[in-house]
Amino acid sequence: MPSIYDLDAAQLATYLDAEPSYRAHQVWRGLWDEGREIADITTISKSLRHRLAEDFPSALEVAHDVTSDRGATRKWVFRLHDGATIETVLMAYVDRVTVCVSSQAGCAMGCSFCATGQAGFTRQLSVGEVIEQVMYAARAAAPRRLSNVVFMGMGEPLANYPVTVGVVRRLHEHRGMSARHLTVSTVGVAPAIERLAAEGLPLTLCVSLHAANNETRNELVPLNRRYPLERLYDACATWIATTSRRLSFEWALIDGVNDTDQALVELADYAGSLQAHVNLIPLNPTPGYLVRGTASARVYEFRTGLEERGINVTVRNTRGRSIDAACGQLAAVTNGHKSSVALRTR
Repeated sequence: MPSIYDLDAAQLATYLDAEPSYRAHQVWRGLWDEGREIADITTISKSLRHRLAEDFPSALEVAHDVTSDRGATRKWVFRLHDGATIETVLMAYVDRVTVCVSSQAGCAMGCSFCATGQAGFTRQLSVGEVIEQVMYAARAAAPRRLSNVVFMGMGEPLANYPVTVGVVRRLHEHRGMSARHLTVSTVGVAPAIERLAAEGLPLTLCVSLHAANNETRNELVPLNRRYPLERLYDACATWIATTSRRLSFEWALIDGVNDTDQALVELADYAGSLQAHVNLIPLNPTPGYLVRGTASARVYEFRTGLEERGINVTVRNTRGRSIDAACGQLAAVTNGHKSSVALRTR
C-alpha cells in the first residue's frame, strides 16, 4: 500500500487530473512545505481530504510512544501496513532538533553488539515510509523546526540504496533541508559509498568502524569479511576526493575489545591518513551481547590518546538509554528473522 510521500509531483498531479490544475499544488504545499497530515490540509475540500486519506492511509501506526531525558528524547515504535515494526527517535538539543530514522525493518548486517542486527531482517522500507517518519517527527517537534535527519535507526541505509538516496533528494529539494544536515551512517558497503560520492549530494557520511584490524572487525561487523578494511579505506578515500567532504568514523567502545592501547594506535593510523573525524560511543547495553561498555575514565583516556596523535575526536552524548533508544538498542522488530539481503546498490 503506497504512502502519499511515495509520489513525486508529476505522479500526484496525475492522480488529481480530474481536479482543477492548482489542486495538486495545494496538496503538495500542505504535505511538503507545511508538513501537514492529509486531514489537516484545510486549503482543499473535506471530500478530497477523505478521498486522499482512503487511497493513501498513513504508513505508520503508533504502537508505542515513550520519552526520556526530561522529554528531550522521544521514541516511537511504528507498526507498518504488513505488521512489521520499526523505531524512530526524536532528539531535541539546545541548538538543533534531530530525528533518527529507520531505513529497513530490522537489519541483515548482523553486527554482534547491535540489538537490531541480533533481531534479524524483515524487509526494505519504501521512500514514503522513511519520509513519513521525518514528517511525523517534524510535527511532534513543533514549534521548533526539525533541523537534522540521521539515517542511524534500524537497518543499513546503503543496503537500501535507491530509497536512501531518494529520501535525501526529496528532503533536500522538496522540504528545503540542507544536505549537510542529512547524515547517512553505514557499516561499510564499499561500492555504495563510492556510488554515493558521485551523486552530487553534500551530505554527511559516517562509517561505523569499531575496529581497525580485520580480525576484530570480522567479529564485530560481519560485512568486513566481504569488504575488508583495505577495500573500505579505498571507498572512503574516493568519498573524500570526490566530495571534498570529511567523513566520520563511529567507534563503540567495548571493554577489553577495542579500547586497548593497540586499538587506539590502529584507529589513529587508519583515521589519521584519511583526516577523518572520530566519534567515540560508550557501548550501550543490548540483550544477548555479554560484554561491558568501556568505563568512563578509559573513554576519556582513549579520547586524549587520539587527540595527542592529531585525531579530531568527540565523545557522543548518549541519549535515550533508559528507553532503549540509544545507539545499538533499537530492536522492536516483528517478523524479523536471520537472513541475508541483497545489497541494493544499483
